[in-house]
Amino acid sequence: MAFFETLQAATADARRHVTEAPVLTAIPQGRFDLDSYRYFLTQAYHHVKHTAPLMMACGGRLPERLEFVRKALVSYIDEEYGHHEWILADLAACDTAPEPVRRGQPDLPIRLMVAYLYDLIQRGNPVGLFGMVQVLEGTSIELATSMGQMIQQHLGLPNEAFSYLYSHGELDQDHFEFFRTLMDGITDPDDQAAIIDTARICYRLYGDMLRAIPLPEVSHAAA
Repeated sequence: MAFFETLQAATADARRHVTEAPVLTAIPQGRFDLDSYRYFLTQAYHHVKHTAPLMMACGGRLPERLEFVRKALVSYIDEEYGHHEWILADLAACDTAPEPVRRGQPDLPIRLMVAYLYDLIQRGNPVGLFGMVQVLEGTSIELATSMGQMIQQHLGLPNEAFSYLYSHGELDQDHFEFFRTLMDGITDPDDQAAIIDTARICYRLYGDMLRAIPLPEVSHAAA
């Protein structure tokens, strides 16, 4: 079995912590308000702003035998650089001042995820960072565009409030095929194990973030 398929199979249970988050049921029901969306964008800002720095740090720590991975990181960085600013623009379109978000801190799940990834690169196997790529790009493909459309329809927000969700739903389609090919080139068992382990951890922490999104209370109207 090619490694990409092994990775998908080995992380199926962990992936459900994301795909079964209550917010993904609440959105189609219309039980999602502006505070919910602002919370999601704020947490997204605080991990997306680290994407390029993490990839740069990873590239600097890779051994020569993974030169093809370092080359791929150049493409990733070129594509991903500056996307955190799109999220601040989305927040501004939601009447949220972006500068306090820029200066703020994420809640614990994202704080732990970012810290873990930097530590992995410095003290562990840096190629494990691609476990994060699997989580975030795979989640974007599956959820970003469809959920964004439902949120926009429910909240009546302009297109300018959805540059992050809509762009990543589209961009990550191509990215994920690139990722699949790259992962199939990973043959060392230790590298494979590091990627699987990191993906499982990131599914847990990203799922914890989704589960922390505030949702409106269900109104119990009298029959």
